[in-house]
Amino acid sequence: MASDEETGPVRVDSWIWSVRLTKTRSQAATACRAGHVRVNGERAKPAQTVRPGDEVRLRLAGRERIVVVSRIIRKRVGAPVAAECYVDNSPPPPPLVALAAVPVRDRGAGRPTKRDRRELERLQGDR
Repeated sequence: MASDEETGPVRVDSWIWSVRLTKTRSQAATACRAGHVRVNGERAKPAQTVRPGDEVRLRLAGRERIVVVSRIIRKRVGAPVAAECYVDNSPPPPPLVALAAVPVRDRGAGRPTKRDRRELERLQGDR
């Protein structure tokens, strides 16, 4: 792994991708351009550099990840090695909300009537 380590700073989008916080580098760059990435409290552009000790906040898929850079790497590595490159201070993920049971109609009952459909929508609550 010594060849993957860097001594100098590296781009924030490249680092986020290489430690597997995002699936692709373009996804990391898009998150930076959209303002979902902050380095030490400041909004980060994709080319901003990160150094060991920097705090990176990434908002992705409705969840905020707060990590402190402990090691700089440029190339994407396996998950166990990537986990050693940062200290995760993120809040625990929200509990999975039990999805509302989808009402099941009896087989062969046909399409719901307008009244049945309105009752289903009222029970689902989001319409």
